Amino acid sequence: MTILHWVLLIVVIQRVVELLISRHNTARLIAAGGTEHGANHYIFIVAVHFAWIAVMYFFIAPDQPASMPLIALFFALQLMRVWVIASLGRHWTTRVITVPGHVRVEHGPYRWIRHPNYVVVMLEIILLPIAFDAWAIAVIFGLLNGLVLAHRIRVENAALGIAAGNEGA
Repeated sequence: MTILHWVLLIVVIQRVVELLISRHNTARLIAAGGTEHGANHYIFIVAVHFAWIAVMYFFIAPDQPASMPLIALFFALQLMRVWVIASLGRHWTTRVITVPGHVRVEHGPYRWIRHPNYVVVMLEIILLPIAFDAWAIAVIFGLLNGLVLAHRIRVENAALGIAAGNEGA
């Protein structure tokens, strides 16, 4: 296996673990009276992430040299993701779920950025292909991800405003 294959395998394992955590937390939040918002766009987020990984696997030559500093930066971003997930704890999910009576998280990276996970996602979707000199993949998926995240952020901001009793926040 090449460095590309190892990195992609790690990304796939990470995404599967995140989906398992998300599924568990989503079920618990729904059972606690939570409501999902914007479920219709979720498939597009999944599709962009799946296609991003598949395109890198099929269109980057396996022996393509990697920029190790950029690979290291990519993995450093994963520490930020862990911080995000830890900050939200049992409320972290890949879906937009609000639960009556729960307050918006404002600690950890949420002290400074409203959507820190989306910053991580935007950076990693661009950074990883660039680490393998696949600029076209970085641009195409950066734009696709930007489109789905723009919608997702509108949905999430509206949901957070509703959850706080302050529509439009």
